This record gives sequence, structure tokens and C-alpha cells, in this order.
Amino acid sequence: MKDQYRALVAEENENGEFKYMVKMLPFSALAENEVLIKVKYSSLNYKDALSASGNRGITRHYPHTPGIDACGEVVTSAVAGFRPGDKVLACGYDLGMNTFGGFGEYIRVPASWVMPLPEKLSSLESMMLGTAGFTAGLALAMMERNGQHPDNGPVLVTGAGGGLGSLAIAILSRAGYTVIAASGKHHEKAYFTELGASEIIPREQVNDLSGKMLLRTRWAGAIDTVGGNYLSTAARACMRHGNIAVCGNASSHELPLTVFPFILNGVNLLGIDSATCPMPLRKQIWEKLSGEWKPESLEKIAEVVSLDALPENISKILKGEIRGRKVVKISG
Repeated sequence: MKDQYRALVAEENENGEFKYMVKMLPFSALAENEVLIKVKYSSLNYKDALSASGNRGITRHYPHTPGIDACGEVVTSAVAGFRPGDKVLACGYDLGMNTFGGFGEYIRVPASWVMPLPEKLSSLESMMLGTAGFTAGLALAMMERNGQHPDNGPVLVTGAGGGLGSLAIAILSRAGYTVIAASGKHHEKAYFTELGASEIIPREQVNDLSGKMLLRTRWAGAIDTVGGNYLSTAARACMRHGNIAVCGNASSHELPLTVFPFILNGVNLLGIDSATCPMPLRKQIWEKLSGEWKPESLEKIAEVVSLDALPENISKILKGEIRGRKVVKISG
């Protein structure tokens, strides 16, 4: 094995500015953990871009290698559960946040963060899904645990053009749901239809500014990736006993909302935390994603880019200029 490996590194200069570039790192840069993995693919998430640009709420110490997703092969393992050559997946936990992540050719992580790659998924497909697909799958599982069913009515997806939104549409469609996609990308109607959306609406329709505590009901549930007043509108216009899965705050972390959707219409607000999802449930969701919920349109949602192309794509995702997913080919 080489003495060094390639990785994207984010660092702070003397002026307090953050830069990110691909460079060589010594293996001593990796934390001492139980499983060393050679990363084949990773994927770009908004959280990765925040980490790369110096968001201390995501990453406390720099220099740092982001990447909350990684798929590859075990090189060495200090535990009996994994052997060299095993194909594995690591997503979430502290990976890419304060532990060097998947934007490097190697990661070294606790064994409790690692799971075998599902048999029905290739390494590439697993990163086409990644944390975004896993979060969408977890959201649907929590909604169904709380009574959501296709017969209840359509499900709204906000931020439909992003990676999580795109995969939520495709997964809901595969699971038999009628999907309403809300997006500011008006020119992407054909894309949303291909993913399985039955109705595409402008995001303005999910940004009600009337001040009304309840709205005319339009959907039986929602997967919200945006937060703020979009989440408020989704809840106020939700049918009785519907479920709103909260997955992001791209618009705002604040929620301008009264209690009335919950105490008068029985709407349920479900927080989705994919990073700390327990491993038994995590494996169940990945089995669903590799089987009955596996989108038929992964290649329409995800584009493969090189590690060297990552810096420009980080800049694009921060500006909201990326549709769907970017899978990063790290090695091999």
C-alpha cells in the first residue's frame, strides 16, 4: 500500500478564508479506528459542501476531508465481522463531519459505522442513492409506520430538484404513491415526470404567506427538504392524520406555525435523523432500497464526476445549481 493517498482537503488560510482542493495526504492523517476501507465511490451532499466551506456547525477542526458517504472494500479490520476484500458501505454517523470522510481514497472508521453492501446493489448504485436516498427511504418508512398508505392520497415532495427530493419522488413512486413535486425549476417538468411525479407545482404554491392557521387540504403527507415557511405550508395544507417528514432546512431552520394543524387535523410532524439511525433499522432500509423501493431511474438522477471535478461541483451545489445527484468516483 502507498504511503500517501489522494483526498479533497478543506483548510482555512491566515485570512480566515476556506479553500478546498485535491492533494496528497499521509495515512497518519486518518484517525486510529477499527476498519480501513479503500473508497471506490462517494457522493456529494449539501452537508459536504457546508463542511468544505468552513461551517463550524458541521465540522469543528480543519484541515478536513468531507464526504458523509463512502462505498468500497475493506483493506484491514481489527474486528472479526469484516475481512479484507469485503464490499462495504459507510454513511452518516460522524463520517465526513469530524472524521475524515469519503472524499479521500481511504477512510478509517469504527466497525459500528460499517455495513455490508446489499447484494442487489452495485457500489455505484449505492452511492447514486447514498445518504439522500437513505434519508428518503427512512422518511417513507417512518411515515408508513405512522399509518401512511398510497390510498390516503398524494404525497408532496418539496425541493424536488435536489438529490434528496429527486430520490424521494422516485422511491415514493416505486412504493405506489401519487407524488406532487414542488420545485423552482419550472423547466424540469419532463425530469420530474420521468422520476414518477404525477403533478408538478411551482414552489410558490408551497409558500403560503396569507397568515392563515389552516389551509385547504391538498396532500395526505409530505417529505420536506426545505423547512421554513414551506414546511409550515405543507403542514397547514395536509389532510387529517397525514404525516410530514422533516428532512432539511435549505430555506430556513425556523418554523412559523401554530399548533392547529396538529390538534385540529391530527397532522404528525416526523423528524428524520439519518446520521444516527440505529444499524438494525439502517440495514432494513437499505434492503428496501435495494429491492422493492429501488428507483428505476437512478441513472437519470445521478451523474458520475471525478475527484478532481469535485471542487467546482461543491461551488455549484452551494449556489443551488445542481439537479439530482453527483456521484464521485474516488478510485479504481
